[in-house]
Amino acid sequence: MSLDAFLYNLHFDIEKASPPDWVVDWDDAPLKYKLYRDLPVFPLSLEVPLKLEGCNVPSKLDLNGVGHFLWYAYGLTQISQALGSLEPKDLMQSFRRFPPSGGALYPSELYVYLKMDELPAGIYHYDVAHHRLVLLREGNFDSYLTKALGETFDMSASFGTVFVSTMFWKNFYKYNNFSYRLQGLDAGVLMGQLLEVAKRFGIEAGVCFQFLDRAINHLLGLSDEEESTYAVIPLSADLAFWETDERNSNEPVTSTELCRELTCIQPEHYVRSQRIREFPILTKLNEASMIESTQSFRPINPKDGAGCEGKVIALPIVKRLSYDLASACRNRFSPEMDFVLGKVSQRQLAALLQEASAAFSYRNDLDETNENNEHRVSLYVCLYNVEDIQDGAYHYDGTTHSLRQIHPGDHRLPLQYGMSVDIMNFQQVPICIHVVGDQDYSKMQLGYRGYRIQQMEAGMLVQRLLIASSALGMNGHPLLGFSVKMCDELYKIGSQGKTSLIQIPIGHYRNRPWLKGSMHS
Repeated sequence: MSLDAFLYNLHFDIEKASPPDWVVDWDDAPLKYKLYRDLPVFPLSLEVPLKLEGCNVPSKLDLNGVGHFLWYAYGLTQISQALGSLEPKDLMQSFRRFPPSGGALYPSELYVYLKMDELPAGIYHYDVAHHRLVLLREGNFDSYLTKALGETFDMSASFGTVFVSTMFWKNFYKYNNFSYRLQGLDAGVLMGQLLEVAKRFGIEAGVCFQFLDRAINHLLGLSDEEESTYAVIPLSADLAFWETDERNSNEPVTSTELCRELTCIQPEHYVRSQRIREFPILTKLNEASMIESTQSFRPINPKDGAGCEGKVIALPIVKRLSYDLASACRNRFSPEMDFVLGKVSQRQLAALLQEASAAFSYRNDLDETNENNEHRVSLYVCLYNVEDIQDGAYHYDGTTHSLRQIHPGDHRLPLQYGMSVDIMNFQQVPICIHVVGDQDYSKMQLGYRGYRIQQMEAGMLVQRLLIASSALGMNGHPLLGFSVKMCDELYKIGSQGKTSLIQIPIGHYRNRPWLKGSMHS
């Protein structure tokens, strides 16, 4: 199967993306976190702050602050127990993190490059299971990173850098080839959480999607066949770090040249699975998505959206939400049959859409300016029982803070029929949001890397929607098991070269019958 055919099936015809006879070996499942062996470790403080309400002054973190930042981004935060069936012995236990993950499998891993007084400068892995840092490679790598990122930034002005990677086997063992779509979204959701937490700690952060993959993997000691870096997120206490827009005019650098500057490391780690199957399509796509030379770096601007006819509804002008991020994260979960239909006011809807859209203006290396108000992904929504708004399908325009009606009517039943598995009752859901992007995922400019970037940007927007809905007393459940073709027809976006990437029902909910406890002191 060609890569183009695979990505088409992955989006429009999921059943064809994976073999029909796939059997999950639950007894040989991998750990949900990576464990390194026989390396120096640095414990992090467990006395995490119980509130995160914002920081107006840019700041450089100490080691305690780094620990708090990583814990709120990706640490083990709750343990829960719930009945899997009516049998009392069928008890499901899980460890939760604040960002959601497909099947709660968490294929992403976090690595950090730190320069601070309390520990040696170098590359560390965030050991989620023990809430500590594991030293992988000691030294100052400012020059190496500056070159790997195309000399767009002077990394000596950054006190740290976060690397988001994907371990392919961690969810391939369950989802087979469908895991490729999940991995990009999972990485994006984590990145969205990282940026939101960074704001609360006064960190100036942004996302680099374009970097020399093999050089970064070489720095971290990763095998491209097993795990690969998806995003690089520099951290700085200085806003001026991000003010450059011009690409450096120096000679291009290649991964091959850069890798020669560092010796190879192969630190031992534990996976638990005794039999790791091959995933040739994922490996082939990962290789096809890699950038070998900084000469390939380029900005990508959003396409002009084709206008659509329909009644325009101006939403109420509301202030940006002010809330405790820690509380919103603790209250966030993904309802299934827990949704309960309740009235949603116009102001609640306006706050939800405005918060998600406004927060999505983030620093990155794709936009030509840092003030770009147009996005490569956008929001469409089906509404029912929202105060003073006719039931129907709408496009949300963040620049005018308005809804444009596309298809009036109650669409809950078609949405229900479009589900591949009936895990929720859409009759109880007042808001169903679809994140929409270009069908060609900027392939002409970015190649197959564009698909991965699109999924990550969709995941970042999803996390902002989930946090905002939790802050408003509601919750949402990201879903991929839906009929993309049906939703594209509903919104009339196929002719515009756009498609639905992910579906998020949002609404009020009842408390789930489970036992859960927070894992912090």
